[in-house]
Amino acid sequence: QVQLVESGGGLVQAGGSLRLSCAASGRTFSRSAMGWFRQAPGKEREFVAAVSWSSGSTYYADSVKGRFAISRDNAKNTGYLQMNNLKPEDTAVYYCAARLYVSLKTDPGSYDFWGQGTQVTVSS
Repeated sequence: QVQLVESGGGLVQAGGSLRLSCAASGRTFSRSAMGWFRQAPGKEREFVAAVSWSSGSTYYADSVKGRFAISRDNAKNTGYLQMNNLKPEDTAVYYCAARLYVSLKTDPGSYDFWGQGTQVTVSS
């Protein structure tokens, strides 16, 4: 089993930055991938970014490309999402997720484990 715990959400003004963290425990991630998703009220959960735990390869949604950066620290078993130049439309609950295969996927159904989510609110 895998446990994922997000932290780092909060309230920020447009143009500001936040860094989300996702601490993983219960299983090693040497051959897996981690993703970040978000869900705004009344909307479906959408893909934000993903990273291969072993190679560090990344993939981003077009809406965040150039503003967000996903990374991981193997030694700490922790993933990160650095969010810069935040916009009001980035407001959502952000979830980290892990899958047991190394390929990067954008659909939520491809992920096996989920964190509880952390709220990010961007004011205009």
